[in-house]
Amino acid sequence: MTSSIDGALVERLAARLRDAEAGRIPCPPIRDEIPPGDVATAYAIQQVNAEHGIRAGRRVVGRKIGLTSRSVQKQLGVDQPDYGVLFADMVVDDGEPIAATRVLQPKAEAEVALVLERDLTVEQPTVVDVIRAVAFALPAIEVVGSRIANWDIRLVDTIADNASSGLIVLGGPPRILDGLDLRLCGMTLECRGEPVSVGAGAACLGSPLVAAAWLARKMVEVGTPLRAGDVVMTGALGPMVPVAPGDVLEARISGLGSVRAVFGREGA
Repeated sequence: MTSSIDGALVERLAARLRDAEAGRIPCPPIRDEIPPGDVATAYAIQQVNAEHGIRAGRRVVGRKIGLTSRSVQKQLGVDQPDYGVLFADMVVDDGEPIAATRVLQPKAEAEVALVLERDLTVEQPTVVDVIRAVAFALPAIEVVGSRIANWDIRLVDTIADNASSGLIVLGGPPRILDGLDLRLCGMTLECRGEPVSVGAGAACLGSPLVAAAWLARKMVEVGTPLRAGDVVMTGALGPMVPVAPGDVLEARISGLGSVRAVFGREGA
């Protein structure tokens, strides 16, 4: 943390978010307790909780990008995405039942996941660098959640809350990028067989590869570059949708295949 960041405040607000997660009771927003638009403090809160998780034995497996939709950026008054940490215990297999209590206030969105086979450590990495670094792509569903009550969030709230992370469900089969146009890949997300969200790669900063390049540059800037083996959740291809216990969601992404998120009923 830099000297301009109030370390005691960061620790207190990080504990608030952890307590909300542990107690399954969402907490008030944090934005009124830090300077307006103080992104540095918000990321410091995120980092404190990431380090807390690592000390508790959690394993970092990648990063997620949030706020890739221009409409959502406009809603929150920002002009760029944000990012969060992915841990191994957040990864769910295709079709694996998800307990109703695992994510607070869950919503779901379909995404393209990229898995890297090379580090991205060069300064100012480009889309070309990303393409060279990617081993394969997977269809994915991100189950986002919020420790903030009623999803009453602005930019600093979601950054501090690990970019409103929850779980990620990875489908298959893995596809190499050769011949894939991720910008034009169409997506349909169905709930119990009924379409609830549609979109395409272009909704994700113009392309999931553009989003991944943004993340790669940001990670180099902050000194934690993306590494071989990392999973990168590149952002929503269409509107996110609320989910309820008992829901079964299936995302189909042209050129990539499909993935299912299965939510247990209350008490399951």
